[in-house]
Formats: sequence, C-alpha cells, structure tokens
Amino acid sequence: MFMSVNQIVEFLAAVLPALALLVYVYKKDKVEKEPFGLLVRLLIRGVLAAFVAIVLEIVGETVVDMYIDAESYWYGIIFAFFVVAAAEEGAKYFLMKWLTWKNPNFNFRFDGIIYAVFVSLGFAAFENIGYVAGYGLSVAPMRAILSIPGHMAFAVYMGYYYGRAKWLANYGYAEESRSSRRTSLLSAIFYHGFYDACLMVGTGLSFAIFVVFVIVIYYRAFKTISTESKTDAPII
Repeated sequence: MFMSVNQIVEFLAAVLPALALLVYVYKKDKVEKEPFGLLVRLLIRGVLAAFVAIVLEIVGETVVDMYIDAESYWYGIIFAFFVVAAAEEGAKYFLMKWLTWKNPNFNFRFDGIIYAVFVSLGFAAFENIGYVAGYGLSVAPMRAILSIPGHMAFAVYMGYYYGRAKWLANYGYAEESRSSRRTSLLSAIFYHGFYDACLMVGTGLSFAIFVVFVIVIYYRAFKTISTESKTDAPII
C-alpha cells in the first residue's frame, strides 16, 4: 500500500531533522570517512536500541511504581534518570560498542563521535516517526528543535569519551580505558536524565533551568564536534 501525501509529509518532517544533523556530523569527519555500510548498520543499531529501550523502560517503570508514589516530587526525577535515560542511553551504548569496539575502521579519535551520533540519531529518527504519526505535524517543529538535537548532544558526550577509551586501550592503558568507557555511558545518562527530569518536574523553575541547560549543552556539543574534527588524530 502506498503512503498518502499526508503520511509522506509526516515521515519527512520526522526524519529530515535527524538526517540534517547526520550530514553535518559526517562532513566533520575530515581525515578518513567511515564506510557507508558501517554507518547504515549503526543507524539500524539505533532503531534496535529503541526496541530494547521500550522493554527496559516497561520493566523499570514497574519497579519504580512499586516503591515510589507517582504523585511524588521525586517520581519524575527517578524515572527520568534511572528508567528513561539509563534504558535509552544504555541500549545505544552497548549496541554501538558491540558493533564498533573491535572494528578495524575504529582508528581515529573522531570516529567515537561519529559512531555514537549515528546510533543516537537512528534511535531519534525512529522515535520521532512514532511521535509525528501519533500526534500529528504540530509536534514536529518542537521535536526538531529540542528532541532530535538533544539526542545528538547526548551522543557527542558519549562519543567523545568513547574515542578516548579506544585510544587508551590501544596504548595499553586498560584501567584508564575502562574508566573512560564508564564516563562515556554515564555522561550520556546524566545529560539525558537531567534534560528529561526538568520537563517531568514541570515547575516554572525547572522549565527555566531546562532552557538554560539546553542552550549550554547544544553549544558545548557543537563546539566539541568542531574542535574534535579539527584536532582529530589516529588512535593506533
């Protein structure tokens, strides 16, 4: 069955913001481009991460509901950090690492950012298709401004430390590499959790904090991409 014009418009509205950011980050990989097939597989890993996260979030919500009152001030904070952020960033990280850690193409520091961003935006694009299809085009602009770049920003922090972890491992610093991998995952969980917690708390103060937080992490993410692209170096 062919898609209707409205469905095509909704699909494009959901996917194009992620595609634009993918192209932007891909162009920043100036020293040695990653193979197209690997990038496609990373996007598919992002879609798979969305399904894994759904299952983990269902389990996590069940556990949280057993111990925390849903009307409690702390419910949104705990749910944001320990259910949503942990499930989504954890799924992205482990599927990314499974595919790339021993891949011979992982030979430059900036590759870590490329891998994390492609997995994360594969996740974000798939998630966005569901939101736009379910709620209509009215949600597309705000998600293009906040949700899609948010996933990319979390991924930049993940990829920054992931690339350094690979460099440390290749030069024999095993413990430091493990520490950097932990930071890779935990930094993404922290930023994602803080982002969601501000919205879930739902007060005027939390929204003001959210606005400032988003401006700062977006600026730092794009700055990191630019700096890491210019100073990219081999890790073997």
